[in-house]
Amino acid sequence: MSLLVVGLSHRSAPVSVLERAALNADAQVKLVQDTVAAEPATEAAVLATCNRIELYADVDKFHAGVAELSTLLAQHSGVGLDELTPYLYVHYEDRAVHHLFSVACGLDSMVVGEGQILGQIKDSLARAQDLHSAGRLLNDLFQQALRVGKRAHSETGIDRAGQSLVTFGLEQLAAGADVQAWASGKKALVIGAGSMSSLAAATLARAGVAEIVIANRTGERAERLAAILNEGAAQDVLARAVPMDAVSGELTRADVVVSCTGATGLVLTAEAVAAAVGGPVLEGGAGQGAGAQPGGDGVPPLRGSGAALAARLPAGSAGDENCPLDLPPMQATAGFSVLGEGAVAGMAAADLEQHAAWVDNAPRPQTSGPASGTVLDPAQEAEAIAALAALAGTVGRIPERRKAEPVVEAPRPAPVLFLLDLAMPRDIDAAVHRLAGVRLVDIESLAEASADAPMAADVDQVRRIVADEVAAFGAALRAAHITPTVVALRTMAADVVASEIARLEGRLPALDDKHRSEITQTVKRVVDKLLHAPTVRVKQLAAEPGGAGYADALRTLFDLDQEAVAAVSRAEGADDESENSKNRGPA
Repeated sequence: MSLLVVGLSHRSAPVSVLERAALNADAQVKLVQDTVAAEPATEAAVLATCNRIELYADVDKFHAGVAELSTLLAQHSGVGLDELTPYLYVHYEDRAVHHLFSVACGLDSMVVGEGQILGQIKDSLARAQDLHSAGRLLNDLFQQALRVGKRAHSETGIDRAGQSLVTFGLEQLAAGADVQAWASGKKALVIGAGSMSSLAAATLARAGVAEIVIANRTGERAERLAAILNEGAAQDVLARAVPMDAVSGELTRADVVVSCTGATGLVLTAEAVAAAVGGPVLEGGAGQGAGAQPGGDGVPPLRGSGAALAARLPAGSAGDENCPLDLPPMQATAGFSVLGEGAVAGMAAADLEQHAAWVDNAPRPQTSGPASGTVLDPAQEAEAIAALAALAGTVGRIPERRKAEPVVEAPRPAPVLFLLDLAMPRDIDAAVHRLAGVRLVDIESLAEASADAPMAADVDQVRRIVADEVAAFGAALRAAHITPTVVALRTMAADVVASEIARLEGRLPALDDKHRSEITQTVKRVVDKLLHAPTVRVKQLAAEPGGAGYADALRTLFDLDQEAVAAVSRAEGADDESENSKNRGPA
């Protein structure tokens, strides 16, 4: 059997795909159960966080295992296999071990070095143990991953390179200001009472907010979290719990909102946030990122035509009658005519063809406007449309081109409400980006910001730790693979000694106890000495890469019963399961 992991993360997939592929708790349980029920896998565990979904399994066939695990991930995530496959990564045997150890150390996190992943790995192992889907391989792997992660944090300064997503998110909300100075005296609303929300509440309390309101679907959990915050000796903060239906009211009082729930739909809509702040919607998605402008690279141009495009065009302009696409009116200016690229900005290729067919037969205006005093050249007009059609065939739509005249935009007001969305799928409508007086930071913007975050020098040391631990784990795993065979060999040898001593007693019935004991010990010492060197050496050889075949060689040379070897393996597995059940406390 061999370790296989199939998954996707913020490194391999866009946030939009991760969001759609997110698994709730019930879906994770069903995925594990279906995986161990599938033919290639005997053990399975799911590691699901806000920026990764990974399925670990012990499989007997690599290609069949990859196909089965990929199919199961697609089925349970609801994303089609053809769509999901380009974003999946596969790690096998030592590479799979290396991947999990790197994840445990925070090297693969969105914020390098963050330690929250250790708790998530522990939860993943506990879930697999509860479902009895974690056998010896996954138990050993995940427990060792937890130890490696703790070693990395204790022996290096990786903590200086990383932080929790909560801390990083608050820093992004503060936009470069000191978080404690920014948070001091603010009123915070935390939606959710799980591990991430609890961490957010504790972080906000340490940052110095004056009040924290906890809203959760299960009221008891919200009340328990509020009580913990109120009892904190080092925290001067007022915490209280409210039901979820009180969120809209609390939103009007809050300065900071952190949301991280397991909801499959939106918790806060753009309309609800707009009603709370009473601010206008900014056109063109201003605020989505630095330098975001209507029609610029920061915001995708509008596609198609009609009212959506009309909102982007100046009022009081002349229209085109009888256009089959109902193009909005637009003031004609030189080089920017209704029949040209201004009218078809952002149009899909199919719409462009329909518009072009109409343009070929439409009456031509004789002037482009009172300001220009020029006559439009139909040939140039047709040439421009042909160029646009060629571009549409390449990129699938027409990019929006601004007017030659500079666009004067209203300044964006300073934020009065700060929103941090740490849920996957998202809790807060992305359209909130367009609300005046609101700053939204979500998983997508955190991923963009973390790409430029500096790496600490200690990261290299952590990588060396991971490499050493992977080598040691692989050697131990290969050595453990031959142990049942060695035990079965020694058991067979002990049976042979016992049989021969019994035969000797039959031939020498007068043999006294002293001599019988001496003969028995002598025979046992001879057998042990004969077996010692080969069994020690075969364990050493088996621990090396490619040493898995030594177990088969040993069984063949000594004609060992395969069932006897399997019985030893089952006994060891039962002992491990019993030990894991007793020690399922904090790892």
